[in-house]
Amino acid sequence: MAEVEVLKVAANSKPIAIAGALAAIIREKGKAEIQAIGAGAVNQAVKAVAIARGYVAPSGIDLVCIPAFVDVKIESEERTAIKFVVQPRS
Repeated sequence: MAEVEVLKVAANSKPIAIAGALAAIIREKGKAEIQAIGAGAVNQAVKAVAIARGYVAPSGIDLVCIPAFVDVKIESEERTAIKFVVQPRS
């Protein structure tokens, strides 16, 4: 099974750019994951998923987003991130 592509989102990330990358990954691999730490980053990630749904809808793909917590290590410090698994509705 192929490794899921992970997009890391920050509070200053541009949702349109994330959405374009997300749509490309979904078209190529069928599934992607977004990771965000903090309210601003989560906000940008959610906007990106909404925009990406519009990008792939004309080709018949209906995206769903499954949120979860994940522990990540940043500079040897454990942090809790929100991850969004984004995939076509089955």
